Amino acid sequence: MAFKPIAAAALASAAMTSLLAGLGPSLAAPTSIRTHLNADIRSINPGVNRDDNTDAVVLHMVEGLVAYGDDAEVKPLLAEKVALSEDGLSYTFTLRKGVKFHNGAPLTAADVVWSWNRYMDPKTEWRCLSEFDGRGRVKVESVTAPDASTVVFKLDKPSSLFLASIARTDCAMTGILHKDSVKADGSFDKPIGTGPFSFGEWRRGEYIRLVRNADYASLPGKIDGYTGGKRPLVDEVRFLIVPDSSTAKAALLRGDIDVIPDVANAEVGELRKNPKVEVSLVSNMGLVGLLMQTRDPLLQNQKLRQAIAAALDVNEIVSAVTDGLGKPNNSIVPAMSSYYGPVQKQGYKHDVAAAKKLLQEAGYKGEPIVMLANKRYPQSFDSAVIAQQMLQGAGINVSIEVLEWATQLDRYSKGNYQMQAFPYSARLDPALSFESIAGPKATQPRKVWDDADSLALLDKSMVVSDKAERQKLFDELHTRFIAQVPMVMLYNGLDAGVYAKRVKGYQSSILSKPRLWEVSVTD
Repeated sequence: MAFKPIAAAALASAAMTSLLAGLGPSLAAPTSIRTHLNADIRSINPGVNRDDNTDAVVLHMVEGLVAYGDDAEVKPLLAEKVALSEDGLSYTFTLRKGVKFHNGAPLTAADVVWSWNRYMDPKTEWRCLSEFDGRGRVKVESVTAPDASTVVFKLDKPSSLFLASIARTDCAMTGILHKDSVKADGSFDKPIGTGPFSFGEWRRGEYIRLVRNADYASLPGKIDGYTGGKRPLVDEVRFLIVPDSSTAKAALLRGDIDVIPDVANAEVGELRKNPKVEVSLVSNMGLVGLLMQTRDPLLQNQKLRQAIAAALDVNEIVSAVTDGLGKPNNSIVPAMSSYYGPVQKQGYKHDVAAAKKLLQEAGYKGEPIVMLANKRYPQSFDSAVIAQQMLQGAGINVSIEVLEWATQLDRYSKGNYQMQAFPYSARLDPALSFESIAGPKATQPRKVWDDADSLALLDKSMVVSDKAERQKLFDELHTRFIAQVPMVMLYNGLDAGVYAKRVKGYQSSILSKPRLWEVSVTD
C-alpha cells in the first residue's frame, strides 16, 4: 500500500475572541443554537453505549487524529501529518501544535497513548475494541510516544483501512481525551476533549447543553466533514429532545427550535415553500434494509430468503418511503461511492411467481416470521409496513413487532431476531460498509452475514490498495451478497435538514449527523 505523508495546513493563529469580533456585533452577544434530537442520547462516554444520536452530540466535543472529509477521504485532524512505513506495519502521527483540551492542558503524545490504552481496556466497553484487539481485521500491537508530538502505532499486518477505521464516527473517531475525563477510581466522568464545544449539562429526557470552546484551534478553510474549518460561532448548543416529529416541526416554525437535522421526506416539499425556514438535502452513505437472521431455523434456508427478496418491489418501497426523493440500491456499496459500478447496479428482480416457486422449493408451509421495527426512524418503519404487505401477498406469514429503539438495538446486538427493518449509519469506504454487516457471528453476534468465503474476500479488500483490484473484490462480494440474501438492501439514506432563517451556515452531511460548528445565528 502506498501512502504519502499527509500535511495539514497551518493552524489559524487568531484567538476565538478575535474571530467573533470580526463577524459583527450580532455574534458578540450570547448566542445559542437549539437543535432537535428525536430521542435522548445513551451516554457522553465516547464510543461507549452509543447510537447515532449519541455520536452526533459527542463528536462536537471530542476529535481523533484523523477524520473524514466531505469527499469521503480520511484527512488529518489532530495530526499534522501521517506517515506509513515501507512494510505497512507502522503509522507515525505528528501532532498539530497549539491544540488544547477543554481544561486548558496542551495535547501531547502521552494523551494519545493514554486514550488508546483506555479504549483497549475491556472494562471501558468501547464499541470498536474488537476491531483492533485481534478479533477483527487487524491487531494494534503497540502504541508508543517517542516524543511529546509523535505517536507510533504498530500493526500485526498491513491494513489499507486502518486510518478509515480509527476515523469511524461509531468509534467516536477514536477521540483523544484528557486523563481527567475519568475519576480517581477509573470510572468515566465527562469528556474532556479538544472539540469546538465542551460538555455543559445533560438533563435526561430534556436536553444536552454544550458550551463554546474559546480556545479551540480550528484548521483554516471551510467546513469539510469532520475536519476542515470547525470554529464554534455560538456561545452554546442545546440539543433538545423531542420524540414527536410533529411537535418538533411546530416548535421550529414557532421559533423554539432552530435546526431539525432530519425531517421526513414527505415534508420536504412543503417546507421548501415555507418562508420561515431553509432546507438542506443530501444523499448520505447510510444503509437502510431488511435484515434476516441466517441462524434462525426458518431463515437459514437460502431459498426462503431468496423468495423474500423476489416478493419485494424495491422500487415501490423506496419511492413510497422517500416521497420520490430516494433511489433504490440493492448493493452494500453506497451509490455515491466511486466503487459503485455496473455490477453493483444489478439487484433483485420483483417476481411474485418466482417467489412462490422458491417458497415451495424451500418447503415453507406458512410458518410465522416476526419482523422488528421502530418508529424512531420513520422511513425504516414505513419500509417494514410496505414490505409486510408485499410478503403477505406472496404467501409469507410476516407480522411486525414495534419496539422502542433501545430495545431493538439490543436485540440487534445480540442477534436475537428473525427479521428487522434496520438503518446503518454511514461508512465511507465500501469495505467498511460490508464490514458493518459481515463478520463471524460467534464472536460478533450483531453481524448479519457470516460466510467464510465472503469474509476472506472482505479481508483481502482491507489489505490491498490498488483500486482496480479492490473493485474486483467488491464486485464479487456484491454478487455473493445478492445470491445469499442475508439482508435485502433497499436504499442509501437521505438527510433533509431544515433550519430557521436566522441560522447561517448549516449544512446537512453525508455522515448523517448535525454539525453545529461554522454555524451562526442572527437576530
